[in-house]
Amino acid sequence: MRVYVPLTLSGLAAAHADGEVGPGPLTAYAVTPGLREWYVSDDIEELEYAALNRAAAASLRLIAGNPDEARRRIVVAVDVPDGAATADPDHGLSAASLGEVRLATALPLAKAAAVHVDADEAEKDVAAAAAALGAADLGDDDAQFTVDGAEDHELLWFGVQEIPQLIG
Repeated sequence: MRVYVPLTLSGLAAAHADGEVGPGPLTAYAVTPGLREWYVSDDIEELEYAALNRAAAASLRLIAGNPDEARRRIVVAVDVPDGAATADPDHGLSAASLGEVRLATALPLAKAAAVHVDADEAEKDVAAAAAALGAADLGDDDAQFTVDGAEDHELLWFGVQEIPQLIG
């Protein structure tokens, strides 16, 4: 099973230094039954893309919670054994937790399949989205429009061997 772990740039740097994403327990995103039902697709690539986007939204929340953090969403894709990630059945269809899974332990960074990162030109929109997130959560349509502006940016794909350049 592929899971998508939301991070920040400093979180990626710490994972690189430690050799693992963690410590556990970790929250990640994956193709869960609830995500399948919400997305209404049998195409695994589309479903994984939806899980990646859920992780990117969680990365934005991490950024919003730390004013000193670089304004670039980071998601690490890791393949884990089936059963290593568990979804909470009570939250399966909750809009806030679609695709959310828990991992009990840290994940070796060497097992990561890829790192997904915002391009430099997304930073302005990500910064604005992080600033507007609280108001968007309270139902402000203009703030939600700003948050959606960050989501319009596609995350770029990087190999694990490129992490030193990303954090450098």
